[in-house]
Amino acid sequence: MIAIIDYGMGNLKSIQNMFGRIGVEAVIASSRELISTAEKLVLPGVGAFGNAVARLNDMELSSILQERVVEFNVPILGICLGMQLLSRRSLEGGEHAGLGFIDAETVRLDYSISDKGLKVPHMGWNEIEAQKESPLTEGLEKDSRFYFVHSYHVSCHNHEDIVATTRYGIDFVSMIQHENIFGVQFHPEKSHWFGMKVLENFAKL
Repeated sequence: MIAIIDYGMGNLKSIQNMFGRIGVEAVIASSRELISTAEKLVLPGVGAFGNAVARLNDMELSSILQERVVEFNVPILGICLGMQLLSRRSLEGGEHAGLGFIDAETVRLDYSISDKGLKVPHMGWNEIEAQKESPLTEGLEKDSRFYFVHSYHVSCHNHEDIVATTRYGIDFVSMIQHENIFGVQFHPEKSHWFGMKVLENFAKL
């Protein structure tokens, strides 16, 4: 069973429906008890990093995620803001500590992007460029396209954690993996067949 973490900041039903289309059981979970029984975890997210961390802490979910992911090696997939929360910190509106699963920090998209006629947030379809093999990208076509909506991205300190990058004025990290920890900056639940394939790959781990 896959638990989609409900802390009030994510496209929960859309993700659950996409898993349902590939015949995978996924439940929306906000209790420590249900999360502790899940075989895999999905951490979605839409909004501000600081608010998300506060909600996870207020609901006492940060500690159970640490226990399951770090101590028991349960696979976790962070989506959009959820991927950013896997990093050590964000400097958005002051410094905020993340879950620290990935040796990285969350930073704003480079202001110089606007000088190239590109808007922030980055919104719309874009391709990924593979940097290493990963179970998440198995079976994906080279020109696979995904739907993005974000103003921040993850800056990895360890290049080995980078699965794929995307070009939007600059090259930013769009997929990560460190052992049992996975993240995607795009929204697989909005990315049609390509996103469905990523979720299917995660479910097969």
